[in-house]
Amino acid sequence: MVDKKKETPTKSDGKKVNFEELLAAEKQRSEEHLNKLRYMQADFENLKRRFDRDVEQIKNHSNERLVIQLLDVIDELELAINIGKNTDTQQMSLLEGVNMTLKKLRKILELEGVSEVECVEGKVFDPSSANAALTEEREDCEDCTILQVIRKGYIMKGRVIRPSVVKVSIKSKVKSENQSN
Repeated sequence: MVDKKKETPTKSDGKKVNFEELLAAEKQRSEEHLNKLRYMQADFENLKRRFDRDVEQIKNHSNERLVIQLLDVIDELELAINIGKNTDTQQMSLLEGVNMTLKKLRKILELEGVSEVECVEGKVFDPSSANAALTEEREDCEDCTILQVIRKGYIMKGRVIRPSVVKVSIKSKVKSENQSN
């Protein structure tokens, strides 16, 4: 019977090769590559989410410039209706046509996510959705109360695209100084 011993291969320089060390080194290298791959996959997923979010935001606000221009048309139609109400009855059919056009235009904008800014006379002025164009000294109401809505404001999908223009009250300085003495 021939007894064959397991011989450890040797390198060309005569040293013996340790397979366990080689295996451990290769395992460590493959773990490093696997970790790099995981990081790259996570980066790709984050990039994909950010891209999807940006595309959605672009979709939501791509019509904004056109909508803002249409808001001026709404203002002019509302003005025509208000002026037309004070005229004779011969123009009532024209006034009804303008009113129908205005309703249809409002419906289209509503479908695009456009709504009026809630800006009511007698409420407190909110600078995030309105611009104060005029002020009036008043004693009969609180400071920064909306006295008149000059131009309606609009919100599109949760973002103010045109702020309201309002007239607000301020306290009289003369009376305020007398009260503090």
